[in-house]
Amino acid sequence: MQTLRIQTLGCSKNRVDSEHLLSRLESIYEISPEGETSPVDFLLLNTCGFIGDAKEESIQAILEAVELKKAGKAGKIYVFGCLSQRYMEDMPGLIPEVDGWFGARGFDEILETLGVDPKAPCKSSRVLTTPSHYAFLKVSEGCDRRCSYCAIPHIRGAHRSVPMEDLVHEAEMLALKGVRELIVIAQDTTYYGLDLYRRRALAELLEKLSAIDGIEWIRIHYSYPADFPDDVLEQMAHNPKVCPYMDIPLQHISDKVLDNMHRHVNGEWTRKLIRRMREKVPGVVLRTTMIVGHPGEGRKEFGELLDFVREARFERLGAFCYSEEEGTWGAANLRDSVTPRTKRSRLERLMELQSGISLEFNRSRVGSVEKVIVDSFSDGVLVCRSRYESPEVDGEILVRYEPDAFGGAEPYSLVGDFIEVRITGADEYDLIAEPVSV
Repeated sequence: MQTLRIQTLGCSKNRVDSEHLLSRLESIYEISPEGETSPVDFLLLNTCGFIGDAKEESIQAILEAVELKKAGKAGKIYVFGCLSQRYMEDMPGLIPEVDGWFGARGFDEILETLGVDPKAPCKSSRVLTTPSHYAFLKVSEGCDRRCSYCAIPHIRGAHRSVPMEDLVHEAEMLALKGVRELIVIAQDTTYYGLDLYRRRALAELLEKLSAIDGIEWIRIHYSYPADFPDDVLEQMAHNPKVCPYMDIPLQHISDKVLDNMHRHVNGEWTRKLIRRMREKVPGVVLRTTMIVGHPGEGRKEFGELLDFVREARFERLGAFCYSEEEGTWGAANLRDSVTPRTKRSRLERLMELQSGISLEFNRSRVGSVEKVIVDSFSDGVLVCRSRYESPEVDGEILVRYEPDAFGGAEPYSLVGDFIEVRITGADEYDLIAEPVSV
């Protein structure tokens, strides 16, 4: 069999696309795991084209693949995903060594090029590239929002929900593979169902997913704040399988900036939503994302953002600098008025503030006993997470492996298991713990 490897860049939504594509290829090709360095006949790159840094990373990965091809370590190179979709007319001329460029809105062309009938049945819906005990579940594709800074609708097209019965079937198949944690993702998870069912159906989907044997944790990512459905909070508060964890990118708090961003919410709405989440789901952990340096953000507006972060005390917060992107609704009529130096300075101030808040939250957990899942084992340490940490984006809980504490169980056999630990130490990112019981 010829060998094939997919390198995935960008977000977890891209990872799900790669996993679906691999499921159509595994019967014809020998799949080389991502990260391997052995030569392959086909090297596929699933690219990201969201913001400047992501585009640079994808381009660098393509150039590195070209060097592998020149060195005889890769046969043909195929590029797909968001960067390829966005710059389909330009990229072939810029990097002619690539053997094929494909978009992000369907894989039929890729499959046909690789000798696979797109209509042929496949044995499984996913080839997991995550550890086998957790998986991302993409519930919809595309986006109907028109945020001024975002090119995703241009790249991915309009919002399209996956039928609920298909998602439940996919989750059942994942559970049979040993998946115990589902991370629900989309461009906007709370928009799920509006196109198919004429209602927001995320809460109903959560209830159906939680009925699947083997699935013990479900967490939600990428929820838009406008018209947030309260029945999702009800699930989080009362369904023991739905983690009290919400990823809700807010982007800013200033009315002026939010209006320029076309977010369809204002600062007061946002503050009320955060208060409502904390009231309805006591102990909920909130992760958010902020943009600094967006057109219209002066000193006053940035000061409002800092004050809001101090007030809301998000347990998790990421941020990035605004970059003007072609093909967005703002690029044509909003001048990028904040200097790069000011953007970097504001980003540093915001993340320094958040670092202290994150440290305070983590220290508040010292002494508590928490249920964690073991993600991996390395250098004598079990790397774990609780309901309050999402994989790949949050900190970790580190537990020193001692054979007697685990009844003599081999450490690698514990990966994917739930154990109880007592938190004994904390910094702004990670926690230290000791086992209570297996």
